[in-house]
Amino acid sequence: MGEHMYRQVLDPLGALGLSALVAAVPLLTIFVLLGLFRTRAHVAGLAGLAVALVVAALVYRMPYDQAALAAVEGAAFGVFPIMWIVINAIWIHQLTFPRGHFHDLRRAFGLVSTDPRVQVLVIAFCFGALLEALAGFGAPVAITASMLTALGLSPLRTAGAALLANTAPVAFGAIAVPIITAGKLTGIPADTIGAMVGRQTPILALVVPFLLVALVDGRRGLRQTWPAAAVCGITFALAQFACSNFLSIELTDIVAALVSLLAVAALLRAWQPRGTEEARSSVLVEAAGGGPGAAVSTRVSPGRVLTAISPYLIIVAVFATAQVPAVAHALDAVTKKFTWPGLHVVSSAGKPVSAATFTFNWLATPGTLLVISGLVATVVLRVGWRTSLHEWWLTVRKLRMAILTVATVLALAYVMNLSGETTTIGTFVAGTGGLLAFLSPLLGWFGTAVTGSDTSSNALFASLQVAAGAKAGINPTLLVAANSSGGVLGKMISPQNLAIAAVAVNKEGEEGRLFRAAIRYSVPLVLALCLLVALQSLPVLDWMLP
Repeated sequence: MGEHMYRQVLDPLGALGLSALVAAVPLLTIFVLLGLFRTRAHVAGLAGLAVALVVAALVYRMPYDQAALAAVEGAAFGVFPIMWIVINAIWIHQLTFPRGHFHDLRRAFGLVSTDPRVQVLVIAFCFGALLEALAGFGAPVAITASMLTALGLSPLRTAGAALLANTAPVAFGAIAVPIITAGKLTGIPADTIGAMVGRQTPILALVVPFLLVALVDGRRGLRQTWPAAAVCGITFALAQFACSNFLSIELTDIVAALVSLLAVAALLRAWQPRGTEEARSSVLVEAAGGGPGAAVSTRVSPGRVLTAISPYLIIVAVFATAQVPAVAHALDAVTKKFTWPGLHVVSSAGKPVSAATFTFNWLATPGTLLVISGLVATVVLRVGWRTSLHEWWLTVRKLRMAILTVATVLALAYVMNLSGETTTIGTFVAGTGGLLAFLSPLLGWFGTAVTGSDTSSNALFASLQVAAGAKAGINPTLLVAANSSGGVLGKMISPQNLAIAAVAVNKEGEEGRLFRAAIRYSVPLVLALCLLVALQSLPVLDWMLP
């Protein structure tokens, strides 16, 4: 075991287009099972993994032991750090239940607005963007979906809103890690890539708040709350553009989220949407004090409001502290990096493949920072250590099928990456010449759909985009930025994010319905982005390049 060196093959069938088609079969298997056959996510993930292993072994001639070890490494990455983050994010929310802080939390958001459509903008878009800026990796979807469910929004509508909102901020998420990763791999300054991304994703930010309102309450919601959606989107877009181009890519989403949140709060002091009670009656499925749409009393003392929202303030404070250079250095000092035992894979050029290196950042990972936040919240909320530990264990049990799903999907991703299946698809897209500018966001979209991470998508394809751009005579910075921008739209259909959203709203097994709902937004938006990038590569919009 483990002694067989595997050298990746880009075109195992001798026809790149055919090889790329076969390489895409594992992911297509998952999407077909979820979208057409309504299979549960863990079953679709296991089926996709089985197909990926067959393609790796029979088509790419990857030794069986190497393919198996690739799957094991991917599954381990799915558990840590991905599900380690999600488990602790949901645990913190569960701590608000034992002493009734959950109900105070609902009343606290009622102080901002009692309109559920506005609350979705504030929680899913603004607060979700702040969480994405600090943590990423599924935590924003898990936390905002739980919070929206607490307000009484229907579970599947809540999950859809959380997935859709987790788009525009993703490229600058986790303190701009996706863009920094792309910069390290390509040699293009990260600030330059970030500036270009800041001239693409703000356009998404303009649109998403309107889509969120429409998702919650249809055309009526758009007619009655469009000023809030407009202010939310415009201020976020302007702040994201300005910060990414003139201030700091690391702070981009933090600034944009806070500016947007404050702007919406200021608007609500001078304007209130029409039809709030009507919307509450038709949109909310359960509410405190009675049946659907029952009014939530906002009579709650400032102290109880502060206590109710304290877990989320603690999260922000802990993650912000972790970004202080001295603290970040101390946290990273104990990180261990090692080649996965027994895994021997090199690229087609004979160079070591980065995916074979596992990073065990047990202290610096957002999941551990959430544990610290949860321990502090346990004290502040006064829930008791035994109760807190019990809630954590219940959360793990609740997430057991999601853990299996994410582990199998990441196992599939690692098999595809290490066998060369993913690179085959990327090489095929990169060889499309004049169409490359249009297709480059699709490559990022595909990469994030496979891995669930814009960072991973950039790690897979950023260098490929540069090489293809040089060959096609297209600005490489534009293509690398397009890879990251396209990736943000693949996140909402990633099986691991679908599983996280389903569990957060107690709808395990409904991932197929979520996928069918999310794909309706994901595909049109990514195609619109493809058109934008194509025009940016031409004299029509090349003035938008930094």
